[in-house]
Amino acid sequence: MAAGEIGSRLPDFSVNDLRGNALSSANFRGKVVLIDFWATWCQPCKKEMPGYQKLADTYGPRGLVVIGFKFDNMPDTEDPLQFAKSIGVHYPLAVATEDVRQRFGGIEGLPTTMIYDRDGILRTKVIGFEYAEKIEQALKPLL
Repeated sequence: MAAGEIGSRLPDFSVNDLRGNALSSANFRGKVVLIDFWATWCQPCKKEMPGYQKLADTYGPRGLVVIGFKFDNMPDTEDPLQFAKSIGVHYPLAVATEDVRQRFGGIEGLPTTMIYDRDGILRTKVIGFEYAEKIEQALKPLL
């Protein structure tokens, strides 16, 4: 099964987030993982990310981890950490190199949201904006 397809496994990755903290897929075993690919210039991303923060706040104690990846080859319209702060987002944000993007099957559009279950299996993939309530409906059975 190809990476990024429903039923594929959470790929191995090890990166530092934008604050310098280590993020490794190995640390998320047994957790439900929401991966969000975003950009500072992406208006739908800006609308969707605060909802993901609310999901992280609500369901983090039940095993949800939210991680945001921005592309390394796209210029930022503002400092990414300031951008996140301005919209109330404090879940881990990291840079996705071409290698990381390919491990997730290549990303065709922004935002792209991927939800992996506790066994590391991709259960939901959304390309484009989606309301946090719809994402929450996909998450709840996995928690």
